[in-house]
Amino acid sequence: MRVVIQRVSNASVEIEGVIAGKIGQGLMLLLGIEETDTFDEIEWLCGKIVKLRVFNDSHGIMNLSILDTWGDILLISQFTLHASTKKGNRPSYIKAAKPEVAIPLYEGFKLELEKQLGKKVQQGEFGAMMKVSLINDGPVTIIIDTKNKE
Repeated sequence: MRVVIQRVSNASVEIEGVIAGKIGQGLMLLLGIEETDTFDEIEWLCGKIVKLRVFNDSHGIMNLSILDTWGDILLISQFTLHASTKKGNRPSYIKAAKPEVAIPLYEGFKLELEKQLGKKVQQGEFGAMMKVSLINDGPVTIIIDTKNKE
């Protein structure tokens, strides 16, 4: 699993002209699921995200987590995070998981994230054409890949 984490002032996702998810201060996550990913990776990745200290404390130092700030999370599925650009100019998505593998992992990820966060996570819709809007705060953008845990 690969996740792009962006600290945001606010973010939203629109599907067919309707706002499907919207948050204020918090994290917007773009989650890419690979064919070889498993449920075993979910707990570790969610723990890493909710404990990631990317919010400023009273001294202006990034020392607080989303748990400390009571911020929100917007989760967006993003198979293009596993694009391969090694050959030619057209990206290949062969490593991205097919829906029958990705959807259960995505839903499991969302449930674990809600458990660890202690509240509901806003989200887009898996496989839908989405319009994502955000104001990146900082900017702060971090990428975590479960294949690079160690």
